[in-house]
Amino acid sequence: MKRKLLWPSVAIAFALALGSDEASAADPDPENTLVLYLEEGRVFIELLPDAAPGHVARIKELVALEFYDDLPFHRVIDGFMAQTGDPNGNGTGGSGQKLKAEFSDVRHQRGVVSMARSSNPNSADSQFFIMLADAPHLDGQYTAWGRVISGMKYVDAIKKGDSNNNGSVREPDRIVKLRLVADVME
Repeated sequence: MKRKLLWPSVAIAFALALGSDEASAADPDPENTLVLYLEEGRVFIELLPDAAPGHVARIKELVALEFYDDLPFHRVIDGFMAQTGDPNGNGTGGSGQKLKAEFSDVRHQRGVVSMARSSNPNSADSQFFIMLADAPHLDGQYTAWGRVISGMKYVDAIKKGDSNNNGSVREPDRIVKLRLVADVME
């Protein structure tokens, strides 16, 4: 079924953003692309269902429930990553559904989106992080489920945490909202 465009501002932003030099996907699928609204601007994230089908399905469920709206980037380490997805805002919470690890050959390069977890590989829930720089030591250890295709400059602008406190952020920046592009284009 062809979707009718009812919210042109997002569709125009999507088209303009993906036409920029920063874009890495030629023709992104609105059913597998998220738009992350930050105070500074919009970030488009291509989902990777071939690499992590279970995680992508769960992220889509949580996005549809508006679970991520207004959650803080509670842990941000300059030159490493920005972490969010905890309703408690301190790294201890989640949605209550643990996910089985789906490690793949997706490399943890700048812009990759991956699940946070405890020492148990099958403990990922709702928390995720966006890579601010390459981190090959994470490859094959964390489930990568997406990659930023536009708007990385807005991710770079997220308030950084205290390096002496494992990246904990005082008065953190927050997700305004997170949506599937197909849903905002209906």
